[in-house]
Amino acid sequence: MPFSRRAACLSAALLMVAHPALAAPKDAFVPSADAIRAHMTFLADDLMEGREAGTRGYDLAANYVAAQFALLGLKPAGDAGSYLQAVPLVAYRPASDGEIRIGEASGASAALVFGEDFLPSPQADKAELALNAPLVFVGYGINAPERGRDDFASLDVAGKIVVVLSGAPKGFQTEERAHYGSIGVKRAEAARRGAIGVLTLGTPAGEKRRPFARGVAGNRDWRMTWRTPEGAPFVRGGSAPSLASISVKGGYKLFGPATARLEAAYAAADTSEGKVEGFALPTTASIALKSQIEQRRSSNVAGLIEGSDPTLKAQTIVLSAHLDHEGIKENPKPGEDAVYNGALDNASGIATLLEVGRGFTQAKARPKRSILLLAVTAEEKGLIGSEYFAHNPTVPKADLAADVNLDMPVLLYPFTDVVAFGADRSSIGPIVARAAGGVDIALSPDPMPEEGLFTRSDHYRFVEQGVPSVFLMTGFKNGGEKAFKDFLATHYHKPNDDLKQPIDYQAAAKFALVNYEIAHELADAAQRPVWNPGDFFGSTFAPKGHPSSAAR
Repeated sequence: MPFSRRAACLSAALLMVAHPALAAPKDAFVPSADAIRAHMTFLADDLMEGREAGTRGYDLAANYVAAQFALLGLKPAGDAGSYLQAVPLVAYRPASDGEIRIGEASGASAALVFGEDFLPSPQADKAELALNAPLVFVGYGINAPERGRDDFASLDVAGKIVVVLSGAPKGFQTEERAHYGSIGVKRAEAARRGAIGVLTLGTPAGEKRRPFARGVAGNRDWRMTWRTPEGAPFVRGGSAPSLASISVKGGYKLFGPATARLEAAYAAADTSEGKVEGFALPTTASIALKSQIEQRRSSNVAGLIEGSDPTLKAQTIVLSAHLDHEGIKENPKPGEDAVYNGALDNASGIATLLEVGRGFTQAKARPKRSILLLAVTAEEKGLIGSEYFAHNPTVPKADLAADVNLDMPVLLYPFTDVVAFGADRSSIGPIVARAAGGVDIALSPDPMPEEGLFTRSDHYRFVEQGVPSVFLMTGFKNGGEKAFKDFLATHYHKPNDDLKQPIDYQAAAKFALVNYEIAHELADAAQRPVWNPGDFFGSTFAPKGHPSSAAR
């Protein structure tokens, strides 16, 4: 179908919106299943070319969202009176397989094999990188003062390359486990101790869940970060860059004659607390990496619903969702579907964002606090658009009161429960409980703590700035476990995450309703959200005097 006719058909679908028969009191917001379907139909179409950050397809989608914000009557909250906030990006990827050679004191050496023993990590700031340094194993690489734990204790890592186990101990609380398992957190700690590079070593348990070889296909994919005002790429712990991921097989070469200690480390790592003894390895590493680096631009899309209360309207409740996805597959086979449409990841979240926004703009009374609808770019590249906004917000940073994040609800079954990541860490928790109970949705614990989901979506970038946040995931009850795991196994980050899936749009409307109710109470509550006294994330990111730390 020609572009103009096809686009016209997609646009016409947006006018065919009817309200589903959801039971609700008179004058209550009733989300439209058909409106959500219409938005998803446009955003997940091949015309969007997979919505990869920095591409024409993403820009088309961003302009669509901006147009919807205008139709809703939102105030532009981007740059220079527009809905778009420019996000300067650095894109980078491996330009070669890289080289890693391990040397022993005896003079023996061994080359690691690309794809079997290691996968190189590209650099955002150096087209070529060469290092030759001793290796120090630091276990999980965790420094947790509140637990009396320091995996770096008594180890000299200055001027050396550290080897860290991937993940974090399974006995840690799920959200704290996700935080401490983040390679960015580990790299920042290694940099603080004077290390010059980080090798991430896989574990047998981790490779059982996700075989190392699976990472080979995506190794040449573009990574991204954002540029600072000085034009430099933003890299956390940049003085100790990630150098490579090492497989369990490669680990035995890495440890040289200390393989018995590696096996002991793996055994210790698999215990609840994962107390792994670190030590200086009897080996050195010679590493050479080449990276392809490009400067690109993308945009976040921001629209504001101004609050009605003369005082409270200065505070902002953010509703966030990522607009980007994985783009178009390079070098597809003849006849192969090459477009990563991202219907559930995350056209569904953006459609929910727009429908929740409609609920606020059509209500008889405006919310007391202001509400910012924020569609962010480059989530798939490491939460980059939300990180850029959190560092460079278009509203006063101190007035960011809460974030409600909307990411990849798996809408393939009539869900009856949700997992509310982050809710119980702040005064948002009771609000979430009331909202869920009001629409007959149960709250469930994280069923997949090993996945570290708390740090893998955009709300976490707000948490890092001290902002209480919540992110709802559709739960495992009522057939949810099978639907969720089947989606992860067969559709997640694949071209067939498209509209051919049996999407339950009534479930989508229910998901919109519970998020609307959460945001509505946050906007109208007498007090802005605060972290619970002594909460780990509040204590870590919202120091005394921060607006959200009043509970301590």
